Amino acid sequence: MNTPRSYFQDVIESVESLSPDDQMLLVEIIRQRLIEIRRNALAAEVTEARGYYQTGEVQRGTVDVLISELDA
Repeated sequence: MNTPRSYFQDVIESVESLSPDDQMLLVEIIRQRLIEIRRNALAAEVTEARGYYQTGEVQRGTVDVLISELDA
């Protein structure tokens, strides 16, 4: 019984067919895109947290205060 080739395996083989310089360029492009994705996700989380803070849904305090509130 033949197992269909996975898309990921096809991609790997396509990358392996590139020259070493092109492979390095591809790795750098992917790395930069992942950095941008993480940066955008972090910016969205910061925006969300600021919104919660501005509406009073979060409070400032020390770790000791947080722990005492969790114990209560």
